[in-house]
Amino acid sequence: MAAGKDIEEKLKSYIRTIPDFPQKGIQFRDITTLIGNADGLKLSVDTLTDLAADVEYDVVAGAESRGFIFGAPIAYKTGKPFVLIRKKGKLPGETVEMSYDLEYGSTTLEMHKDSINKGEKVLIVDDLIATGGTTEAMIKLVESLGGVVAAVLVLVELPDLKGREKISKYKLLSAVEFLGE
Repeated sequence: MAAGKDIEEKLKSYIRTIPDFPQKGIQFRDITTLIGNADGLKLSVDTLTDLAADVEYDVVAGAESRGFIFGAPIAYKTGKPFVLIRKKGKLPGETVEMSYDLEYGSTTLEMHKDSINKGEKVLIVDDLIATGGTTEAMIKLVESLGGVVAAVLVLVELPDLKGREKISKYKLLSAVEFLGE
């Protein structure tokens, strides 16, 4: 599910594409031009909040670092708590962790063990879904703590990389799709 075509095109106009970054053959969708523009940032947060308006959730969770950019303001706007999902070694308390492969490497994410209560419905927020590795790791972290994934909400979806298929049993909401580019 994507935002309306007019909104999607407006959001796309703020996002620049950097070819061959971080390695040859990758078309990097750079959101710094979107968040560096007050109108672009407002439109993106408002659009994402609207996309999730019918989702029932108790907590918003976002992955370091770009998931923080959208997740925290959505939590603020909806009066929900925000849970950090960070790279290994960045959280001070007792954590659970999940390692996974990226399109061009591997990494480990962590959450505090006490950040989600059993049965809480969680809206997972990130800037982008590509192959779905990061999203799948976030889902597994939430579920390892007894949380229930209410939906995954992303600004950008790259459908050609099949991330939606990797998390097919979960609701995925996206504002913008970049096809075949």
